[in-house]
Amino acid sequence: MDTPLQILQQYWHYNEFRSGQLDIIQHILEGKDTLGILPTGGGKSICYQVPGMVLSGVTIVISPLIALMKDQSFGLSKRGITAEVVFSGQNREEVEEIYRKVARGKLKFLFVSPERIQSSLFLEYLHDWNISLLAVDEAHCISQWGYDFRPPYLQIAKLRPLLDNVPIIALTASATPFVQHDIIEKLQFKSYKKFFTSFVRNNISFSAFRVENKIVKTIDILQKVNGTAIVYCKNRRRTKDLAETLQAHGFSADYYHAGLTQEIRSRKQDEWLQNKTRIIVCTNAFGMGIDKPDVRLVIHYDVADIPEAYYQEAGRAGRDGLKSYAVILFQEKDLEDLNTGIALKYPNLNTIRRIYNLLNQYLQIPFGGGNEAIIDFEISDFCLKYQLNVIEALSTIKLLEMQNFWMLSESVFLPSRVNVIADKTMIQELEHYHPELDEILKCLLRMYGGIINHYTPINEFLMAQKLSVAKDYIQAQLTELHNHKFIDYIKVKDDPQLFYQHDRVPESQLFPNMNEIDVLKKKYQERVDFMINFVEQKTSCRSIKLISYFGENLMQKCGQCDICLLEKKKKQPLEFDTLKNTILHEISLKGSVNIKSFCRNYSSLRQDEIMNIIRFLLDEKIVRLNLDGELISK
Repeated sequence: MDTPLQILQQYWHYNEFRSGQLDIIQHILEGKDTLGILPTGGGKSICYQVPGMVLSGVTIVISPLIALMKDQSFGLSKRGITAEVVFSGQNREEVEEIYRKVARGKLKFLFVSPERIQSSLFLEYLHDWNISLLAVDEAHCISQWGYDFRPPYLQIAKLRPLLDNVPIIALTASATPFVQHDIIEKLQFKSYKKFFTSFVRNNISFSAFRVENKIVKTIDILQKVNGTAIVYCKNRRRTKDLAETLQAHGFSADYYHAGLTQEIRSRKQDEWLQNKTRIIVCTNAFGMGIDKPDVRLVIHYDVADIPEAYYQEAGRAGRDGLKSYAVILFQEKDLEDLNTGIALKYPNLNTIRRIYNLLNQYLQIPFGGGNEAIIDFEISDFCLKYQLNVIEALSTIKLLEMQNFWMLSESVFLPSRVNVIADKTMIQELEHYHPELDEILKCLLRMYGGIINHYTPINEFLMAQKLSVAKDYIQAQLTELHNHKFIDYIKVKDDPQLFYQHDRVPESQLFPNMNEIDVLKKKYQERVDFMINFVEQKTSCRSIKLISYFGENLMQKCGQCDICLLEKKKKQPLEFDTLKNTILHEISLKGSVNIKSFCRNYSSLRQDEIMNIIRFLLDEKIVRLNLDGELISK
């Protein structure tokens, strides 16, 4: 049997594990439950993937986002490791085909959503599988007190009696001590150990600036900090407007939000990943599951609501370990909006009842009906029709989901899939009777091997390019082939769905647990208060402040956040600016400054001051070192 290190070197081509990873892996291999708390970019997936390869059976991975599962599965497949994803939108035949692979020992990793593990089909096949490990990704979703609670996560513990002492590894990047305890309790850990890797990101400089003009400050920062950047906005329209403004100022920038089609989102994301676009201006729909190591700058154009979200988003900078920056820009109105948003995210009983009633009207659910109904649902259209605040409406839907009134499947891209079901004779005859359909069918067969009697994801846009026709034409012809029983065509789906778990009741008879909602509201208020204090305060090191939220005590100041740098400057002698300007003047005259030669002109005491000023100039990216170690202009 290969050792964990041999597995790591063979499939991932890393020479050694990151800090904490091997300890977690060895504990899993001892058959014990494990809670791993690793920061964003800390290599959480390695912690279940490597032991999954060492162990003989299959590893079941429960994850909340289809995009994330697909990304992990694709990454494993590229390394020659067998992995599949089961998600909503696949038909029974596709799912059963994957489950049979697991039963035959043909898969090492199976990725499923928490909703999937409750299905009768999953439980039916579960008994035939040789399961070695159960991995729960984004484990904070199991805690009602976490920032992204997902009720289906609570069902995971019900698998324990069926798994015959299979160990569980729960992984998260952002869980407070209270949430950590909740994860352990909800997953029914017994013989377990908690592994904690510091939340400190020593290579990231955190800053927050109160500004008069955000656009001017954003441009100024982007001019000073080279490299790839992410700019987070809360408003979809703002992402487009800001990206266009940056383009007008000569920056390579684009925008991204969940309202764009999957085709456009994928193109924009790929261009940014390939460094064809330097700056992506986006909502928080962007970033999950994306591992781009060389992001040098993350700007929050709007203040994040809660510290967990801020830490996750800011942590997308500097995953390669090199110096990076996380900057928040804010105005007084931003802080007012954070407080106003509390009431929108946790509405009162009358508002909840009103939105519940309007939603049932919109979906045409009769009184006493609806239980077990599955209905396509587009929240923007719903809000537009009834002139509702989107945040308030979505929050109401999610609060009722928490209390098991219904389940909402998030809007995710499910590619079109085709299964060629015609026999060889039918395919040969098609050319004579329907030549236009024959062309489409032959294109399918050429582009997608193994499509006969097997559901295969397809891309209508690529087919259209291949045949030099419109995408709509391809979709229409595929529908015709489907109607003629040549293929089974499952068209692309990009809409969320609402799964009713109870019949509709009259508005006056809707009784959600308001005590529970009030407790959640209080916890959210505490998070908002933290973020407001985090950006406004000017006395504490920002790294110490942020890390303390997650229960870690950082004794040493980071020395590189805006507050630490300001403190350094204040401690400098009064001649700080004079010496700094002298250095910059020398650079402007000569093109470069040799540090040793420059320092020789001053006493040893003054030389220490000069070196502090030089470090300040380098930290602030005002100057840089050339290949000869001389100071030159940035």
